[in-house]
This record gives sequence, structure tokens and C-alpha cells, in this order.
Amino acid sequence: MIRLSANLGFLWSELPLPDAIRAAKAAGFDAVECHWPYAEDATRVRDALDETGLAMLGLNTAKGARAGDSGLAAQPGREGEARAAIDEAFAYGARIGARAVHVMAGTANGVERDRLLDTFVANLHHACDRAREAGMVALIEPLNPFDNPDYALLGLASALDVLDRVGRSELMLMFDCYHLQITDGDLLRTFRACIDRVGHVQFAGVPDRGRPDRGEIAYDRLLPAMRDAGWTGAFGAEYRSGGRTEDSLGWMAGLQTG
Repeated sequence: MIRLSANLGFLWSELPLPDAIRAAKAAGFDAVECHWPYAEDATRVRDALDETGLAMLGLNTAKGARAGDSGLAAQPGREGEARAAIDEAFAYGARIGARAVHVMAGTANGVERDRLLDTFVANLHHACDRAREAGMVALIEPLNPFDNPDYALLGLASALDVLDRVGRSELMLMFDCYHLQITDGDLLRTFRACIDRVGHVQFAGVPDRGRPDRGEIAYDRLLPAMRDAGWTGAFGAEYRSGGRTEDSLGWMAGLQTG
């Protein structure tokens, strides 16, 4: 059976997070994940998770307070802000029983790659220390240059290089099928080659990040093949529903029975 996680940054995003968790349970998801839950009272979030029996798989570090910020961890000169955001994410995550924190790199802003990576690596060591203390995992996610042209971490090779440079077991890869289909393609072969370094898998339709049963990727075949390759975790549905989330879920039945 394929285990599915609802990404509540996109799905049921109009609801308060505790209610979105309940909606995901009612729709048949096995777990949930989110983006930036910090405005929500952590006790209410944890209560909703306990009530539904769903695990919270992950959350993101804060984007940052400046216009255009998309993360802080690869921003030279902003190490204090980056580490405060990392501390905040792991502290909140521990309160709600989350399993992982996605440490957002941020934009390049014209800074040379070596400086970006040196800063990112140093801040990721800090994240790994917090992950070890909390019994959690830190994740990095390579994005694609069409949606995120100035992001500091683009494509799988860059992410694997960062993992190598950090060299910590607490740091793993967010394998987002949407982004990696655009930057790298050949998803199943690519996944098999790096499965030991993957901490979470996400998916959405390509090229518009819409429903997973529309677009160029046959997830009804890909996700079972990834499971058969050895993936034992859930798959995170992180897509734009294009309307009411409930009206976009027809793909779930075909995936579970296909």
C-alpha cells in the first residue's frame, strides 16, 4: 500500500492548521506535513495530531523578514538570523512531534557560489546539532530554476555536493519529484541511485505543480516503483489543487488500487 502525506501548505491552506489536519484525516491521508506553522499554537496542533493519529512529517524554517527572502541558511552575513530560524523550527517541531525540518537555503543575490555554500554548510552543521538533540532529521531541497531562478540550491548535483560537504547522518535529501523532473528527469533511476540519502519524497503534477494525475509524470506507476525500490516512508502530496482540495483528490483511489 502507498502511504500518502498531505502537504498542508498547499492542501486545505484556507483552514487553520488543526482543522486542516482533521480534513486530511477525513480524506484518507496517512500523515501530514506543513510549511510555516509558527502562527498556530503548537498545543492545538499537537492536539489535532493526537486526535487524528496522524504524524507530522515535517515543516520549513522561516523564509526571513526581508522582501524577497526565501530562506536564510545560505545567506552570508545573516548567520544569526539563519540559526535563530533553525532553532525556532526544531523547537516548534519538537513540540508537535515532527520528524524533520526543511532548512531553506534562500536566494543567491549575486553572491558567488563558494561563499553561498560555505555559509550553507556551516549553518547546516548547526541544524544537524539541533536535529540530533531533538531526535529529528534536517532536510535540504533542490528547487528548479524556472520557478525559483535565483535560489541558492538548484538541481540534484548541487544538493548531493552539499550533503557530501556536511557529511552528517542527520542531514538528508528532500526528493521532490516535481522539481527534480524539471532539473534532472529520469526520476526512478535517479531515485534508486540516491535512495540511501533521501529523507522525504514529495510529488505534484509537472509542469504546473497541479494535480498529480495530470501532467507528464505517471505517478500511479512511479510511486509504487519507488516503494518497490526500497522506500518505506510516506509520499508527500504538495500540489496546487486549483480549487477545493476535496474536489482534487480523485487521483488517490487510482494510486492506492493501481
